[in-house]
Amino acid sequence: MHFDRRTLVKGVAGLAATATITGTASAADGRTQYIIGANGNGVADAIEAAGFEVRHELADGDVLVAVGPSDAAADIESVKGVKTANPDLKLELDEPEVDAEAAAESAPSDGAALSDLQWDKEITDVFEAHEYATGEGTRVAIVDTGIDLNHPDLGNVNKDLGRAFVVDDDVPEIGPDDSGSHGTHVAGTVGATGESSVVGTAPDTELIPIRVFPANGGASFGDILAGIDYAAEIGADAANFSLGIPGVQQPGSELNKLKAEVQTVFQSAVRRGTVITGSAGNDSGSLQGSGFTLPNSVPAAFTVSATSPADTLSFYSNFGTSDIDIAAPGGWYETIPRTLGEEGAGEPGDIPFPENGVLSTIPVEQGKYGYKSGTSMAAPQVAGLAALVRELEPNANASQVEQAIQKGAEGANGKSDSEFGAGIINALNTVERLSDRK
Repeated sequence: MHFDRRTLVKGVAGLAATATITGTASAADGRTQYIIGANGNGVADAIEAAGFEVRHELADGDVLVAVGPSDAAADIESVKGVKTANPDLKLELDEPEVDAEAAAESAPSDGAALSDLQWDKEITDVFEAHEYATGEGTRVAIVDTGIDLNHPDLGNVNKDLGRAFVVDDDVPEIGPDDSGSHGTHVAGTVGATGESSVVGTAPDTELIPIRVFPANGGASFGDILAGIDYAAEIGADAANFSLGIPGVQQPGSELNKLKAEVQTVFQSAVRRGTVITGSAGNDSGSLQGSGFTLPNSVPAAFTVSATSPADTLSFYSNFGTSDIDIAAPGGWYETIPRTLGEEGAGEPGDIPFPENGVLSTIPVEQGKYGYKSGTSMAAPQVAGLAALVRELEPNANASQVEQAIQKGAEGANGKSDSEFGAGIINALNTVERLSDRK
């Protein structure tokens, strides 16, 4: 299999699961979807009386998602109790353009014990941490493309609690099953059981599949927010969303209009005890100051940057002290030449490409196991660690769980490193600190 610089750069967006904005979100019948900031009881009823269909009531009714005619935001804002109304947007995952046959040849042999290839778990001392906690009695929601419901290493998926929130669903019959592969990979990073080949950070947690993507097309912000709200409703200890808008936005961006409603829903979930882990984005961009991405650039999100097998910031990862809370392995190195193993670019002992990506589960029909890289792969490492913390400290609130993870991190001083936030996670340090308090 041959990977050159052009192939790698072309594939970064897909492998790292950056999303592109594909336009306004709409229902199957063509009506436009709106995200609405509401204030007061009875607003949903008033909006429906005005001729709109309310699909979701979130954060105790403070945020509504409704569909209706296009160019009708002003009509919604005229309803008593409505603060803001903005057309929703769709985000579509870019799929990697890598030869599937060649990729399959480089993947580990089917049925082998593959934990020795999980460098991400080794450098964060996850396996040693399992002497203290495995996530037993906890629940982690995966807000993504769904999860393969028949994967041998994902027998801990709760199919009954799984849900699909998709405004224009082209595969409603699959429910919370995976409409792609991204969600299954994320789920395995969080909680693969090791029954067959790979082990997640919290192998005994319960995984909840929340699908917000159709098979073809994008996820809407409204459906992502509905997924987060549902995760809190069912008492998830953590909810992971490894997706977001591309590029670093500025205050004048149209997307800035959605920040208040994102924060309202996220904060509501956090108050109910759910840690929300989010990927920082894969644009090599600075989030310092006024720059932002969504949904992760709100205070309630626990935002994760991506690191390499050498504990350096991966070349694609966004950064910035105003956004980054923590760092975790996401794969690849700090430069493209080192990632590809070009002569003179690396260090002795470097892991070759593509094995320097994160190995996890993918749908059975796609090969069961595969490598992906990105901040999408970093965030679920933290969601799994949140489950370990909650097993040991079941009464800890979301802020206390985040603080425990930050205090156990390595490689940064305090919480203000622009690349790593409070540092790179270390599962063993985190659980040992909690165990020592008992």
